[in-house]
Amino acid sequence: MTAPEDLPEDLALRRKRVLYRAQHRGTQEMDILIGGYVAGHLDGLDSAALDRLETLLQDRRYLTGDAITEADWRLFTTLVRFDIGYYGAFRCNLRRIEEYDALSHYLRELYQWLGIAATVKLDLIKTNYWTLANVNPSGIVPIGPIVDFDKPHDREHLPSKGIWVRG
Repeated sequence: MTAPEDLPEDLALRRKRVLYRAQHRGTQEMDILIGGYVAGHLDGLDSAALDRLETLLQDRRYLTGDAITEADWRLFTTLVRFDIGYYGAFRCNLRRIEEYDALSHYLRELYQWLGIAATVKLDLIKTNYWTLANVNPSGIVPIGPIVDFDKPHDREHLPSKGIWVRG
């Protein structure tokens, strides 16, 4: 099992710090930020972090190994919003999660856990991000992207012990 300090930097914390900072900027500041995002990819949830997660999840079922932990669920809340929210609204559009093989399958596996899908309201997530006046002054909510978290995740071949219990 991997210790939390061995994982890539806490993506949820980076997301909160950077994406919400971007959300509350004025139009001119947002334009400057967007203009410079290629170099730092919003200084936050960048492609390098996603690339590290992609590599990590190619041969392990969950972030810390073969048991699901709180770290997985914290990452899930970021990943499930990425393609329909962050990708377009915050211009984190180098690659969608769906374009990462292991990461997208991991996301689908977590989404398909019993009871989880019912808690995810994709239409509300999209509307909430795209109707932020300082992010999208027009208020136009895009039709896409279409996401399908019900597709097979194909991660059964990776070892799993289920839920990690402190003991």
